[in-house]
Amino acid sequence: MQAEPHLPLPAELPLVDEPGGTDVDLKTQIIRFTVTGGLSAIVDFGLYALLFTVVGLPRELAKSASFVAGTTTAYLINRRWTFKAEPSRVRFLAVIALYACTFAVQVGLNGVMYSTLPDEWWRLPLAFLVAQGTATVINFVVQRLVIFKIH
Repeated sequence: MQAEPHLPLPAELPLVDEPGGTDVDLKTQIIRFTVTGGLSAIVDFGLYALLFTVVGLPRELAKSASFVAGTTTAYLINRRWTFKAEPSRVRFLAVIALYACTFAVQVGLNGVMYSTLPDEWWRLPLAFLVAQGTATVINFVVQRLVIFKIH
């Protein structure tokens, strides 16, 4: 009997050869979460600035699109590298719920900050940083204590 060929699984970045599990120590998780957050923030802010200032999309729409791109990047890397967790439908649904909450926090706080800060060159990045920083803390705490404990 000849086995049927299987399609390869999609690649997940970053690729690691270490076994899965959630036994990564807190210090390593914080460092990896910070690195991942930095990369995701570059994706988020870069797309936000491009869509808002160059393309001319409304601020909330630009921020919404950039949030989705940034958080998708963060989830894929954090699941595999930071927390070393195997794929899970339940975990994925929990992440969607968390990201819906942090989406509201981030887009809302970004809008409040942008509207209240003076019209200076630093308004856009400062509003982004405050909103991003708040959402990052919420994401780390909930992911570490709840989401990546789900099996």
